[in-house]
Amino acid sequence: MSYSILVIDDNDDIRENIVEILQLAGYKADAASNGKSGVALALKQKPDLIVCDIMMPELDGYGVIHLLRTNPETQRTPVIFLTAKSERSDFRKGMELGADDYITKPFDDLELLKAVETRLKRVEFAAKNHKGVSNFFEELNAVSAGLPGSGLIEADSYEKKRVLYSENKTPRFLYYVNSGKVKTFRSHPDGKEYITNLYVSGDFIGYTSLIEDKFYDETAQVMEDAELLRISKENFLKLLYNDPLIAQKFIQLISNNVRDKEERLVNLAYSSLRKRVANGLLIISSKISRGSANLILEISREEIAQFVGTATESLIRTLSDFKSEGAIEIKAGKILMTNPSKLHKIADNG
Repeated sequence: MSYSILVIDDNDDIRENIVEILQLAGYKADAASNGKSGVALALKQKPDLIVCDIMMPELDGYGVIHLLRTNPETQRTPVIFLTAKSERSDFRKGMELGADDYITKPFDDLELLKAVETRLKRVEFAAKNHKGVSNFFEELNAVSAGLPGSGLIEADSYEKKRVLYSENKTPRFLYYVNSGKVKTFRSHPDGKEYITNLYVSGDFIGYTSLIEDKFYDETAQVMEDAELLRISKENFLKLLYNDPLIAQKFIQLISNNVRDKEERLVNLAYSSLRKRVANGLLIISSKISRGSANLILEISREEIAQFVGTATESLIRTLSDFKSEGAIEIKAGKILMTNPSKLHKIADNG
């Protein structure tokens, strides 16, 4: 798939250089020399991603993203800001308005391409996930039509801290997160908890135990008020065994989960604390934002510590280091992912 990218920058040399780099990488790249023409071009072309300078005449980057976010046709278009300024207030303002990432000038070609690739992967994931979920529920509706009054899909609201299921219990339902967040965790005999996964809107929960027909090996708990759909084990397995496309979807989900867990275990076993925390923040951000503009981590320090496998006190010290290094910002107790590129470098190099 060839993605389209719009570059908005009033500096001719920088703008042309970025367009050339993107085109050499196989992207379709167009450009605008100021914010006003950039917004007009974005509304006309509907690019997959926008790379935008902040300091521009007529309409600056903040004005650009404000107009994009208030228009239904571009409100979910990822935006990467280019800035030569390093003041934390600028990062914070951009995050609050809905920027997805920052690249600080001067930057190298690899840094630009990596930021673009990361954002586009999230766009692709969101599109595939939405299509797969739509097909799944279309199948459910088809089965429901053949079984009048069976009530295959049940929707309900779940308050924060509600437990969906517990370790060593028999699985009964497949859950789908319509809104909110859910975590799964394992308990250690010494009382400590290790978060195994995070689930947000668009995620299925509990399918591995249903498919393998074994007890749950973890506990699922609501992290914030959520709306969930649930499907009984019998009806889920009926669809799974009768529809190859649905079976393929859940095989892929299981495969991805196994790979992710293996990578996390290797990271926990061999990486330094700095690397583990940086990598953990990036994973949590990826799961929570999923192509949206939200880069504020709505998750407690204790839960982050459980996710990366460290003591809360050690996590807090590391977060303080990251803040002083300009990798993150902390506002009202919440973590703002103001510089993912720096976190990537820490995760790679320590």
